[in-house]
Amino acid sequence: MQEDNLLIGAIDQGTSSSRFLVFSAKDFQLITYHQVPIKLISDQAGWVEIDPQAIIDSVVECIEKVSEYLAEMGLSHKMIKTVGLTNQRETTILWDKVTGKPLHNAIVWLDTRTHSTVDEMLAKCNNNPNYLKMECGLPFSTYFSALKIKWLIDNVAEVKEAIRENRCAFGTVDSWILWVGKI
Repeated sequence: MQEDNLLIGAIDQGTSSSRFLVFSAKDFQLITYHQVPIKLISDQAGWVEIDPQAIIDSVVECIEKVSEYLAEMGLSHKMIKTVGLTNQRETTILWDKVTGKPLHNAIVWLDTRTHSTVDEMLAKCNNNPNYLKMECGLPFSTYFSALKIKWLIDNVAEVKEAIRENRCAFGTVDSWILWVGKI
């Protein structure tokens, strides 16, 4: 196949929407894209979640629509030779690695439910938010996945059970999308 006919795909799964974009491999010009909004769930102050299945459904819909758009242009999705994946970092998803089912909604990066846990950890290290920064490059913050995982373990019975039975998988949105494997 000639380079003129090669395409590059990009999955952009963000906080408020999912998009699939296709570019020309020759000049990196955008050929087409489709975008689907994502519904955020905020049942309590500071809590922000997303249904993990809604993430998958939105990405699949975007890919299917772009395939249709390409066909309307006389192009084929088979011309896509590589796909990149970018996503909302630190949104945390735990799922059952046997059934593939999410164990809870995804906890979004901007969720602050772990604020009290951050305060507890800071109290143990002289209130120094950079205490672990030399080890991991990050300050203590509600932003990061580790504290969200702790919250899920402490508060969601299905998570505790899946861990006890060695069935719990963890990842950010990119891991979840790749694990599901529909894409």
